[in-house]
Amino acid sequence: MSGVNTIKKWEPTDFTLETNSVWNFPERGDWATHDSKYRGNWSPYVPRNILLRYSKAEDWVLDQFAGGGTTLVEAKLLSRNIIGIDVNDMALARCRAKSNFKRENAGKVVLRKGDARTLDFIPDSMIDLICTHPPYANIIKYSEKNDNDISLYGVDEFLTQMILVAKECYRVLKKGKLCAFLIGDMRKHGNVIPLGFQLMNVFQSAGFTLKEIIIKQQHNCRSADSWIETSVKRNFLLLAHEYLFVLKKY
Repeated sequence: MSGVNTIKKWEPTDFTLETNSVWNFPERGDWATHDSKYRGNWSPYVPRNILLRYSKAEDWVLDQFAGGGTTLVEAKLLSRNIIGIDVNDMALARCRAKSNFKRENAGKVVLRKGDARTLDFIPDSMIDLICTHPPYANIIKYSEKNDNDISLYGVDEFLTQMILVAKECYRVLKKGKLCAFLIGDMRKHGNVIPLGFQLMNVFQSAGFTLKEIIIKQQHNCRSADSWIETSVKRNFLLLAHEYLFVLKKY
């Protein structure tokens, strides 16, 4: 079949499931079709840990911010079925390319252009696990004039729109199942904006119960080197962590 990826390495080397609340993955992942070319994508070690711990083979997983396709690849490799959604055509094209490989017992990948705030095509209580990496407000803008792109919003409007996302997450998830998302904080005028905890509160207000707070150390940030000198001069710390929140629907 033309265009199908040839895979030389199917699994990470010496992988061990994480057992504590601090995660550190210096490597970006060199197996399957993974790479770090999509700005802001998460390390495949993160969804691999989430998928293995909180789902089983043939479960239906949702990633409504599919972006670079990392979660889709991991779900397919681990025999999970996944629905990947994004508002950006370029992201969807990358997702199709990255998930285009053959493997025995691979999971199904269903891709759809859509808005994370309106998932009408997914029935109530269909999803076994939500595993996603939303934008951090407008730190990285993934499009220019797409009204459905949440990455174009400043913090206040971003959080307002994420209320709708959280409600849809709660609706489509089965009772007793989990929603996991990675989010980082921001800094403005030298002060920290606690975007992570603010978004955690949004999901709790939608009905979710907080199960885990995981601290993930950040690596390979493109702008980090240029900010080191500035951070010393202006006396602030570089943000080097993100939060992985795991929430449960009862």
